[in-house]
Amino acid sequence: MPTRRSPPGSSWTASSPTPVAAVPLETVWAHGSLALGDYRPGRSDLDLMALVEAPVTDPQRQQLTLLHRALMAEVPMASNLHCSCVERLQLPEVGRDHVTWAHGRLFARPVTPVSRRELSTGGLSLFGPGPAGLVAEVSDQEPAEFIRGDLKGYWYPASAKPVRRLRDIWVDLGLLTLARASVTLQDGRLIAKGQALEVPAELGAPAEVVADIRGRRYGSDPRRASLPWRIRRGRLARTFVRAGIERTLS
Repeated sequence: MPTRRSPPGSSWTASSPTPVAAVPLETVWAHGSLALGDYRPGRSDLDLMALVEAPVTDPQRQQLTLLHRALMAEVPMASNLHCSCVERLQLPEVGRDHVTWAHGRLFARPVTPVSRRELSTGGLSLFGPGPAGLVAEVSDQEPAEFIRGDLKGYWYPASAKPVRRLRDIWVDLGLLTLARASVTLQDGRLIAKGQALEVPAELGAPAEVVADIRGRRYGSDPRRASLPWRIRRGRLARTFVRAGIERTLS
């Protein structure tokens, strides 16, 4: 969080410490690892949803971009902040795109059924009223359909790209996404990444890769792996993830 306290919904620039209004904010909710009790500062993503009173205008988009860039400059862990701005009246409309900051840029994307399930069953209110009664409950079928589509349309093609396999984040998310998907598709539960680390071994994942992920994400002194190990780890992870996706989708 920034060292300089500011009202919710405000932004500032590096040249002016005075906050200016960004969006007409009503609430801020957390889902993902923070709501599931698995958040690790500097390592986990911070997944938020901001409920706003009216559509986000182009000038407000510019202010939101300035806000997030200022946060990233001031607090390095803010690079892991993901936040969707959802107009209250559009909240029930599944599939609608919303202004979102993620991966260092502003764009539009929908709030997924998985995120909606997290919010409706255990969302955490950081500002304003909680999501109970505002976010409609999600059926078991909706997250299952989304997860199958995500595995087939995104993760399976992504696992074939050699450069990505060398990066820690792709190894981690590949195995953990598959593990979490397997649990949700089997019994409807949503689990955190920490819980998901117990699943790959049951699915036959390479023990050394699982240990590597656990050490970097939850160890006290994460260190960058050597290139030979990253190459070997990438091959092991790719083989496991692709076979696991094929098995899950079949």
